[in-house]
Amino acid sequence: MRGNQVTGGRAARRAALALFAAAWGAASGASAQGAAGSADAVKRGEYIVRSMGCADCHTPNKMGPNGPEPDQTKWLSGHPAEMKLPPAPAPSGPWIASVAATMTAWSGPWGTSFTANLTPDKETGTGQWTEQQFVDTIRSGRHLGRGREILPPMPWPAIRNMTDADLKAIFAYLQSITPVKNRVPDPLPPPGAPAAK
Repeated sequence: MRGNQVTGGRAARRAALALFAAAWGAASGASAQGAAGSADAVKRGEYIVRSMGCADCHTPNKMGPNGPEPDQTKWLSGHPAEMKLPPAPAPSGPWIASVAATMTAWSGPWGTSFTANLTPDKETGTGQWTEQQFVDTIRSGRHLGRGREILPPMPWPAIRNMTDADLKAIFAYLQSITPVKNRVPDPLPPPGAPAAK
């Protein structure tokens, strides 16, 4: 009887050890998979951002040897804070909008809008945002999902049709890029309209 108890005790310990090892391996595998999932999300997000042309407006242009080109040192940092613009020209005839040479400031019947700093800078970009706030912003067309309206030319009515997974991947990519400190000006109302409070 004693031999069976010892053998049974060893078997129980081996089973417990095997169970512990399996649990440890599963946990380690899950965290490795989570890290890989994050890397995959960042890669997917970069693909979407580059394919949709987000940098066309959110990265200021500079003059290069072949004409205007995106300033890679200001990747996705929005309208340059140091660039002071004169009042936009009034719409005329069928032409109802105008754009700054940087492609980061737009004016039309809505007023003047400046493209946002999408970098993860904590003071001037999206560094304090949560993933859910980003998704809510795109879904609602409102800053942080509840603030002021997102103005043209931001195509949020189209982008909001993307899956949650794709929007979260975009956010993961934006959080992975180099932060750029750049406080984008607030939008300006159309001429004659009361200023926003």
